[in-house]
Amino acid sequence: MNGIDLSPLLISLVTTVTATAVTFVLGLLAAWRVLGLRSSLRNGLDGLFTLPLILPPTVVGYLLLLVFGRRSPIGIALAHLGMTIIFSWPATVIAAVVVAFPLMYRTTLGAFEQLSPALPQAARTLGASESLIFRKILLPLAGPGILAGAVLAFARALGEFGATLMLAGNIPGHTQTLPIAIFSAVEEGSLHTACIWVLLLILISVAMMQLLHLPPRIFFHSPRAATPALPERAYQCDTRPRQQTQSNLDIAVLKALESYELNVHFETRGRIVGLLGASGAGKSMTLRMIAGIETPDAGRIQLNGRTLYNSAQHINLPAAQRRVGVVFQDYALFPHYTVAENVTFALHRIPSRERPARVQQLLRLLHIDELADRYPREISGGQRQRVAIARCLATEPDALLFDEPFSALDPHLRRSTEELLRKTLRSYSGSILFVTHDMEEAFRFCEDLVVVHQGKIINQSEKHALFENPSTVHVARLTGCKNIVAARRIDATTFEAQAWQCSLHLVAPASMSVTHLGYRSHHFVFVDKDESGDNIFPCWLVEQSEAPHEVTLYLHLHHPPQEGDEAQIQVDLSKQAWSELQLQAQPWKIRFVPNRILPLQL
Repeated sequence: MNGIDLSPLLISLVTTVTATAVTFVLGLLAAWRVLGLRSSLRNGLDGLFTLPLILPPTVVGYLLLLVFGRRSPIGIALAHLGMTIIFSWPATVIAAVVVAFPLMYRTTLGAFEQLSPALPQAARTLGASESLIFRKILLPLAGPGILAGAVLAFARALGEFGATLMLAGNIPGHTQTLPIAIFSAVEEGSLHTACIWVLLLILISVAMMQLLHLPPRIFFHSPRAATPALPERAYQCDTRPRQQTQSNLDIAVLKALESYELNVHFETRGRIVGLLGASGAGKSMTLRMIAGIETPDAGRIQLNGRTLYNSAQHINLPAAQRRVGVVFQDYALFPHYTVAENVTFALHRIPSRERPARVQQLLRLLHIDELADRYPREISGGQRQRVAIARCLATEPDALLFDEPFSALDPHLRRSTEELLRKTLRSYSGSILFVTHDMEEAFRFCEDLVVVHQGKIINQSEKHALFENPSTVHVARLTGCKNIVAARRIDATTFEAQAWQCSLHLVAPASMSVTHLGYRSHHFVFVDKDESGDNIFPCWLVEQSEAPHEVTLYLHLHHPPQEGDEAQIQVDLSKQAWSELQLQAQPWKIRFVPNRILPLQL
């Protein structure tokens, strides 16, 4: 390369490295801030930040001339200081930063958006500041995408031509970068020199692209061979009841959702309260508002007399300050941390020397101390759930919120995990709110139940009262009542069940607002064939369905089913009872026990 001026190579490298460093910081911060903005403002900023990627480079250069030119406000101010931007080396950096920034910004934003939103939300409920979440959660997990953005920004800055030529000009030894040197060489007919510069650009670009193939361990902990998850152990349930505490969570909020308005008001009063309802009823949104992940439109939330949210007083504590622990449905464990490190993350506010002992104590409490060095991907679903619970308890929260925590577990594992959790929480003195759509799960785990339907509370009471006396058709169905029929009132204790073609007598007078009758499938009683009286009817088998421990019978009342007739009632029997019943000739006789009939409102 004798006789070739190497200044374009040096200027390009220094300019590109400087511009990439500036772009890396600006793009990273811009993506982080835009990530948390509301839709309208976010869309506006996103369009502004991406604009240099769409505009021709010469247009970008012209706009930069308008901003930094000698007659611009900035140019005039700099002239008074004896400084100038245009036709100087800083101008090459500015041009490279402006055209490379959109690539760094968009790639980084995309990497952030690929992460589960539950991860930063979980970190906030653990008391983490936004800067800690950025450094410890977002940066490591989005590392490959951020690196890709930096490489693309470097390549774009290295190849920048139009904007640089407009703002910095073509001054050999000062602003002449490699792309401009190539253009000048071709213009002068020096194709040999141009070819050398082109090969250098290609070599530098190819070398930078190799960074995209760095192994994940650069961003995460060094991966180890996955250790098979230990088999789940059976745990003995502590049968002593949880002592009622003085802790109280009081919530009364409104929030407009897409298809309905969420309007809930209830208190926990030191008891384990279950939010029961179908999917989309508003249960999880209620939990998220309590945790500070979502903001209500109006209302108040108080925990042990401390105001977490009050629209009238303009109080809205951030999630990190609420002291509310959340066990998310997917557990939201940090995948780049081990089990012990996940729990340690929640202890960032206590001295580092105290953390190992506290972590070990919590892991031992949840029977997962042998999993301390494993990653979430290396353990089972039940074990991940226990890690999430240990992580929540580490913050010593005033309230614990469980968002369908057992939904991802198989039935056997679900029961054993329920037992362990019940034992673990026996001595917990805070408020406990349990969200589920499974009525059996709610009955086993909770003391009081709040039934939510389409954003409204339609029933709330002690669990036994709710299951024994549901007031509406929806609550009856939600609590597992399989036989519900429209009914016409004859008198205070007699109703005509139209679909069942019979009249039923109740044990006590019913309200004038009763529109339906319900009867649980396991409350039916089969009587002798010669027995007669109120609420006793002949029945015939239409079909049956067998489960491991019981049989469901689909029956037709009053006469044998004709072709096309459907069953009118469902009856659940134990295998033993069914083995005896099927030996008897049909028709059988069945009785609706008067005090088991449920008068319901629509």
